[in-house]
Amino acid sequence: MTSRGKYVYGGLESGTGCLSCYLNALCIAEELLPEETLLLSEMVVPPIRLEKRQVLYRQEAPFTSLYVVRTGCLKQETVVESEQLLTAIWLPGSIIGCDSIGLERYPSTVSALDTATLCELPFERLEAVMQRLPKLRRRLQRTISRSMQQERMSLHRLLSRTAEARMASFLLAVSDCFHRRGYSPTHFRLPVSRNDIGSYLGLTQETVGRTLATYQAQRLLRVTGRDYQLLDLARLERLASSTGRRQKRP
Repeated sequence: MTSRGKYVYGGLESGTGCLSCYLNALCIAEELLPEETLLLSEMVVPPIRLEKRQVLYRQEAPFTSLYVVRTGCLKQETVVESEQLLTAIWLPGSIIGCDSIGLERYPSTVSALDTATLCELPFERLEAVMQRLPKLRRRLQRTISRSMQQERMSLHRLLSRTAEARMASFLLAVSDCFHRRGYSPTHFRLPVSRNDIGSYLGLTQETVGRTLATYQAQRLLRVTGRDYQLLDLARLERLASSTGRRQKRP
């Protein structure tokens, strides 16, 4: 396969299906009984493996499936009026494609930031399973609702805030994602370039670099390449909740 990577055959059959997946509590399989989870597993196609920079799907392609990130990190980019914007970063446990259901097309391009594996949920087959399992439909609805709420809160936190407040909010959001997935909330690898972080936060690459340098000088964090270590969560939380606004130029 070219843009879609390759299938990892044997993944589900070898004991890494929904029942045994360590992301079960974060996926739409949460709250299902073992026999119901098995029914969901039967419709999941073999996991997809993407190498760095490979594309999962492209903007405007017909919507066919939802995807659950098992490992790795991906980014979502949307072209609006000839400008390419980074609109989402996907970590393990994330469900990709929910914004495509009503449109019946993918409104963005999703690609891998490092080697990644994903479960594919063909939507027509998923709908058939949800007819038999109403709790699965409710779980998907809650996931979509929570995603919308998070996006609104993220926009609220970023709108007119200083670069320092935006960066603190971003780092804490990533920290919380890793924590909910059972990883360290203070020491993680984030394969996202400063240019991509800037695009996501509405900042220039240079501003991102300066802000990270300031945080390191203040002993708030330590950054080595793509390796991040948060040294003072309490101070980062205070920065993130700051109501300080950007100064408007006269």
